[in-house]
Amino acid sequence: MDIKKLESLLNDIKNGSTSIKDALDIIKHLPYEDMDFAKIDHHRGLRNGIPEVIFAQNKKTDNVIAIANSMLKKSGRFLITKASEEICRALNLKKARFYPESRIISYGETRNKVGHILIVSAGTSDIPVAEEAEVTASFLGSKTERLYDVGIAGIHRLLSHRKLIQKARVIIVVAGMEGALPSVVGGLTDKPVIAVPTSVGYGTSLGGLTALFAMLNSCVPGIAVVNIDNGFGAGCLAHKINIIGLKPNKKG
Repeated sequence: MDIKKLESLLNDIKNGSTSIKDALDIIKHLPYEDMDFAKIDHHRGLRNGIPEVIFAQNKKTDNVIAIANSMLKKSGRFLITKASEEICRALNLKKARFYPESRIISYGETRNKVGHILIVSAGTSDIPVAEEAEVTASFLGSKTERLYDVGIAGIHRLLSHRKLIQKARVIIVVAGMEGALPSVVGGLTDKPVIAVPTSVGYGTSLGGLTALFAMLNSCVPGIAVVNIDNGFGAGCLAHKINIIGLKPNKKG
């Protein structure tokens, strides 16, 4: 449950369209629902603005589906990361959408987007992580735009999009190899930059550690860095920054 759902429920009680008994039945699993194998945090969206998201990796398909169905019943939406098309088919929901590049399944995405988040990738190999960030931020209700394959080996590709960079409220920059692109973007704008290191690169990239260390040691002040390949975390942080000062979304 999120703020909009709770406000709607309270208004229904006030105008008499929902009884107190029915309302109690709706909220009886707050703050969480114990399903034995999982304790679903239905209250998380109320506490910090980001609902609990299902991490499918290493989970049984049946368990993922059970958690998703519970979330769907309580809030009408869910997001599943590190998912597969097999899980999407097993959900058997016509409106569930599987994004193959980001390996995300979404249902009940916020329709009315606000603000502007720009997602930048250094290379084509970084796109899956960039897509995870984009799909996450869009699901949560942020307007997003992509700018892919503009790494520093061909810096002119990035520089030709300066107007787009300045237009964004928040910028997510995804890069592997030496991880230099966030510093370049950070030096071109006063907007918040969230750097995402990827595990893309040859041997001494060390599975993304080289890019991570480069981003953490950037000489451009004010760049935030998330974990290796953590497009989801970048999308959540960017969304939180993006909606600061904007009117709340009323229609979901």
